[in-house]
Amino acid sequence: MSVLFRASTFPHNGIGSLERLNDERHIMETVSRKKRWLASAAVLSATAMAVSGCSGAGGGGGGDGETTTLTLATVNNPQMKDMEELKGEFEADHPDIKVNFIQMEENDLRDAVTKDVATKGGQYDIVTVGSYEVPIWGGNDWLADLTDLAADTEGYDVDDLLAPVREALTVNDQLFAVPFYAESSFLMYNKDILAEAGVTLSEHPTWQEVEAAAKAVNTDDVAGICLRGKPGWGELFAPLTTVVQTFGGNWFDEDWNAQVNSPEFTEAVQFYTDLVKDAGQADPVSTGFTECLNLFTQGKVAMWYDATSAAGSVESPELSDIAGKVGYTHAPVVETEESGWLWAWNLAIPKTSKKQEAAWEFVSWATSKDYINLVGEELGWSRVPPGSRESTYEIPEYQDEAGAFAALTKDIMTSVNPKQPGVNPQPWVGIQYVTIPEFQDLGNQVSQEIAEVFAGRATVEEALDAGQKLGEQAGAAQK
Repeated sequence: MSVLFRASTFPHNGIGSLERLNDERHIMETVSRKKRWLASAAVLSATAMAVSGCSGAGGGGGGDGETTTLTLATVNNPQMKDMEELKGEFEADHPDIKVNFIQMEENDLRDAVTKDVATKGGQYDIVTVGSYEVPIWGGNDWLADLTDLAADTEGYDVDDLLAPVREALTVNDQLFAVPFYAESSFLMYNKDILAEAGVTLSEHPTWQEVEAAAKAVNTDDVAGICLRGKPGWGELFAPLTTVVQTFGGNWFDEDWNAQVNSPEFTEAVQFYTDLVKDAGQADPVSTGFTECLNLFTQGKVAMWYDATSAAGSVESPELSDIAGKVGYTHAPVVETEESGWLWAWNLAIPKTSKKQEAAWEFVSWATSKDYINLVGEELGWSRVPPGSRESTYEIPEYQDEAGAFAALTKDIMTSVNPKQPGVNPQPWVGIQYVTIPEFQDLGNQVSQEIAEVFAGRATVEEALDAGQKLGEQAGAAQK
């Protein structure tokens, strides 16, 4: 996974320009406050009704000999790059539809798509959105309802979509997005490096066990572990929130009282930042999912805690120098039995698109059983988009090639508890995020404070005291 601020906002010292920061805060003030969300939703709903009245389902590709060009905004993860590589198969079967991909780093994607949807820009016909955005945007009538389209499309098989993933994309029995791939998180480790150092890991390791292993194998040439440090709620706080929760902390308590500087939250962040400093990668503030993936597959780090979806690239001989040499364990824990997250990158159609019919043609193709088989046959079975469909885990070729991680991925995804992932009850459903509009700004700003800790310019206590004030504002909006 992982933020409203552009990646370019964060140079190597982790600090962006004041002008940029003010601009982003202005955008988030627009979309964060409840009254403004409701007002915007009403305007968007009226706009969408007008569009629908003029052009039915939004206009498709076909019938008049003209070509419909779709613009798709997506994150530049390996699975999305594979989708762009294979789009020619779709276009060959749909000669009246062309699909233009705009791939961005995760921070940039959230920035661009959130702005476009919030301001009714209509720049994109298909957007890649996470599990966090879908219930909020769907509930505010910003996304096209895909329920009937999915049910009526021959062979699409909505019931085959993995239940916990599908439920996260459904609001009031309406399906507002469909999963391209879904994931939890686990610990990946280079078996050769650990074996050479005489280090072993249990199937359910504790964070203290991982800390000891990382320090034991850390050298000047190979870091003991890679953990995201790039600012952003979906970058740094994707893994870090799960660490906070298993240490007994969380963003809010049951009554929406902020807990950002609580002893448990503080202990977890201190542990995380210390581990990176003592046995992690260099320049953590510039390191997100993609950078950790590159370091790990090049054999430059011994362990990596991150998304289960990374395993497809890790095990691909074309993409990884360590394919076949990697071990996998459950996400490390402290006080909980599990601590993996639950996330999906999904394809959705903004209501502002005037090409919704053609957009669904592509969306349904890219999230279908046939597409999964196409990836396996053309690019390799380890690169199949994971976690989206039950049937994926019944494919013999996938079981053979992805056996090192496939069953574990499904086991973790169906074992985590989005309603209470930590020690204490929470008033929202979600693991590595809080399902309120204000969380984007909260997570982004607190992650910038932690960037100062990585840089040695602030203590954890100072960073979280500043975060507590922001958390109190976000929590007050829910009461």
